[in-house]
Amino acid sequence: MTDKQKKTLLEVARKVIETAVRNKPVGGFESEDPLFNEKRGCFVTIHNNGDLRGCIGQFQPSQPLIETIREMAIAATRDSRFTMNPITPAELDKIDIEISVLSPLEKTDDPLSLELGKHGIYIKHGWTSGCFLPQVATETGWSKEEFLSNCCGGKAGLSPDAWKQPNTEVFLFTAEIFGENDNC
Repeated sequence: MTDKQKKTLLEVARKVIETAVRNKPVGGFESEDPLFNEKRGCFVTIHNNGDLRGCIGQFQPSQPLIETIREMAIAATRDSRFTMNPITPAELDKIDIEISVLSPLEKTDDPLSLELGKHGIYIKHGWTSGCFLPQVATETGWSKEEFLSNCCGGKAGLSPDAWKQPNTEVFLFTAEIFGENDNC
């Protein structure tokens, strides 16, 4: 992805977030850029002075990337973890936005084959699932086992060792990660 493409997607996310936080209607986006018209998964993450304020994503969208960015940006402003403390218009000058554009999911029979900082994980057991983006391993300093166990226990609501069970599916993915604090 070029720096210009990254900058455009960040501008779209910023515009959408500012509009959504002000409770105004958010229009759609179109682009001639072939990359923006691919059906790609992504996450939009919002921080305020390093504190998480929202992070929502989708692995298998049915619409173009630029529209998925739009939808995930709106959803990130309404992240259920912050229902009691939503992003306010006064915060908009303080937030920074990060986008993770995802590769397709790849099921693995060897979860410990993941590379910390390179792979994200999506763990699914029945109707329950959880995921961590690749940067979570770097930010926390967790080992592979801790990364998998915290996703199971903390995100998916499973037992921490559920990733070892044969009826639990573990998927790996990579992400192109960029944000407003980068030089793109």
